Amino acid sequence: MPTLLHLDTSVFPGEASASRSVTATFRKEWEAQHPNGTVIYRDLAAEPLPHLDGLAAAAGFAAPDQRSPEQHSAFALRETLASELEQADVVLIGAPMYNFTIPSTLKAWLDHVIIMGRTAGAEQTTTSGTPAVVVASRGGGYGPGTPRESFEFVTNYLGKALGDGLGLDVTFVVPELTLARSNPAMADLVELSDASKAKAHEDAAAKAKELATRFAAA
Repeated sequence: MPTLLHLDTSVFPGEASASRSVTATFRKEWEAQHPNGTVIYRDLAAEPLPHLDGLAAAAGFAAPDQRSPEQHSAFALRETLASELEQADVVLIGAPMYNFTIPSTLKAWLDHVIIMGRTAGAEQTTTSGTPAVVVASRGGGYGPGTPRESFEFVTNYLGKALGDGLGLDVTFVVPELTLARSNPAMADLVELSDASKAKAHEDAAAKAKELATRFAAA
């Protein structure tokens, strides 16, 4: 049975988080198709990873039999996280925009799993071709042609880090204007916000069903 790696990063719980709400829709549809499949779940906001340090970084560039005992110990977490990624048939990531970019907890995860010569830095990495669905929610509008288009460092960055770096096949689901109902200054955008939210849930469910069907036939 296929394995789903699911990462949430929003600091807000449950329905209070647009990204968590949409990743939950994806996961619900996926599990309906694969009730006996494996789900590896990490809530990086509830249980944040430590930042990559010098020992763990250096260990990633050394052959396993050349690592010092300290490097072996420091690399253990990177090995666990990279193995989870390599095990996954599909990766699901909730990536809300915080201060124009991704949560620092997601950046920490990336720093651990990007291992040159293994998951990255080669024409064919150990994660090449794995489908990844990223729910990139944001409180405002940052799409092409909007006044804040140049402030968008979520899909731009993750497209490179996940796609070009790790070789994943990335699809973005983007609920926008999520603050419209709570910010009086955005009152005239509520209808657009609701439409964006509904489309995000529809897109997430459709993508989950598409991928679930693909792996059921594999």
